[in-house]
Amino acid sequence: MYRFLLTPRWLGYLALALVAAVVMVFLGNWQLDRYRGRTEINERIDAGQRMTPAPLRDALPAPTGGAGTAGPAPAEEKVYTRVTVTGRYDATNTVLVRGRTVDSRVGFEVLTPLVLPDGSAVLVDRGWIPPAPGGATARPEVPAAPTGDVTVVGRVHESESRPGAVERLDGRLETRRIAVPRLAHELPYPVYGAYVLLDEQTPQADRTFIAVPVGHTNNWQNLGYIVQWWLFAVMTLFAYGWAARREARRAAGLDKRPVDRAAEPVPSTPV
Repeated sequence: MYRFLLTPRWLGYLALALVAAVVMVFLGNWQLDRYRGRTEINERIDAGQRMTPAPLRDALPAPTGGAGTAGPAPAEEKVYTRVTVTGRYDATNTVLVRGRTVDSRVGFEVLTPLVLPDGSAVLVDRGWIPPAPGGATARPEVPAAPTGDVTVVGRVHESESRPGAVERLDGRLETRRIAVPRLAHELPYPVYGAYVLLDEQTPQADRTFIAVPVGHTNNWQNLGYIVQWWLFAVMTLFAYGWAARREARRAAGLDKRPVDRAAEPVPSTPV
């Protein structure tokens, strides 16, 4: 009854269905890996918010190069770790990061190097401020950084990829991306290989600043893709089985449904 499955045509159908199903399962597994990776990131973000701050050097290797160089990037498990560090702000090398969005508003993030007693520095993202009147790119008035010793509590954030140009305008550095190695070239001391998102500061930070949130990754989207690809794989094999069963029933004369003859040519009537 199913001998037709060994014909070249049906063997071709089977091969096509199996290849398609394998590809779909592979795509589902790939999305599963992405789901697990994003879930781990979200768990680290949540854990970092709850943990007791650790000394900066417990989470981030100190730079070992000379001025204008950046230290090693943090280990993956140390990203979003809550840390504390004490130093003095170098307001002369403040960095304005333009085109940054918080609460659906476009403005600037303000980074200021915190110089440590050993002469190295870590970039501290002091927060977000709105642009000056005149548009999203209008340079804001940046609140002055505290003088003297400052103790910062914040979360380690890895350097951003795709570094852009860094310009010095009116005594301030400007950029669109927080690429630590690129920014380090503009600074007169070695810099840690990641920056710190400010949560708390002593003395207290200016109220103009809005803390920059750490957004969770959308791992549920990946979960939906997993179900989608695996379901497509099952549907592909089911469709092959359904087509084979229908062909077998037709060959055995068990499929009594009328055949549509509309597309068949009408025989000519003899004159």
